[in-house]
Amino acid sequence: MTERHRDGRPRPLLPSERPIRFLTDGGTPARGPHPYPEPDPDLLLRAYRRMVVGRRFDAQATALTKQGRLAVYPSSRGQEACQVGAVLALDDGDWLFPTYRESVALVTRGIPPVEVLSLLRGDAHCGYDPHRHHVAPQCTPLATQTVHAAGLAYAERRKGSGRVALAFVGDGATSEGDFHEALNFAAVFHAPVVFLVQNNRYAISVPLERQTAAPALAYKGIGYGVRSEQVDGNDAVAVLAVLGAAVAHARSGGGPFLVEAHTYRMEPHTNADDATRYRADAETERWRRRDPIARLEAYLRGLGRLGDEEAAAIAAEAEEVAARLRAGMNADPDLAPLDLFAHVYREPTPQLAEQRALLRSELQAELHAEEVPV
Repeated sequence: MTERHRDGRPRPLLPSERPIRFLTDGGTPARGPHPYPEPDPDLLLRAYRRMVVGRRFDAQATALTKQGRLAVYPSSRGQEACQVGAVLALDDGDWLFPTYRESVALVTRGIPPVEVLSLLRGDAHCGYDPHRHHVAPQCTPLATQTVHAAGLAYAERRKGSGRVALAFVGDGATSEGDFHEALNFAAVFHAPVVFLVQNNRYAISVPLERQTAAPALAYKGIGYGVRSEQVDGNDAVAVLAVLGAAVAHARSGGGPFLVEAHTYRMEPHTNADDATRYRADAETERWRRRDPIARLEAYLRGLGRLGDEEAAAIAAEAEEVAARLRAGMNADPDLAPLDLFAHVYREPTPQLAEQRALLRSELQAELHAEEVPV
């Protein structure tokens, strides 16, 4: 199946029959017959560093839930190649539209780790400045952010900015109406947006085969005329290669691009979930042997681009990030309860103003009025 360039020339629309991969499960070269060039080794080393730091951040955030410092945390352990690869494929001016599971991507983007966790700690609607970082607030409803990404990308196209938007979405969210509306809108209006589907096999506890009859989630783009591809999401080299091509496609005026990354969520859906009730340990162990960081490390060592000294320095950097995160999260934030109403609407509605006044009076009844920030 093909789509047409505007000059009438055909271009491929279907994804590869099998996920694109550059590495074996053990990290040795396994490049197949596909058109994607291998990323520069310097970029691969940069990705490795960000993946190691991201995993340490993830482990520390998980520990903070056990200490009561976080109400909930959805781990992305095992999905680091997708999270880091997406950020490194973009320019600084491009936009990210994350879900609640993309904390590692946000840290990779340069958002301070404590600000990344502010939403999950319950401190604020969004702990960071979306405009400063070009990162939309982390989205909990399924697939609603894909519509926002398509709309923003279309606006950037109208402005001629050359910017691209990338929306993360999970496998379960591809069954939601918003996902399909976003693909259709993006295709019709030629919006420069990349949809990255992280197929981690489970929508909370529902396995992929109970969610969809499609042969691959990448095929869901075809019906809308969206160029699609599938990639081994635990192969960082392949993820960087395919996402780099997808972003270039969108930026050059080719329209939207859908990438399905085959990966696996090693931890439960959140710390409130019991994954042993819906999947076997043997399955998890098979994916553990495809660990994205171990595969990339083995490849870089084989290339002679990573040695013991540099690996130790990267591990030490990751520990420093974890230590700063612990210190930041152990400090109680200075919160203003009435800020709850500050960013809902540009001009508060009468109902919202009434709710704000009610909360203020209740706080004043419990505390001294002069201690309540207004």
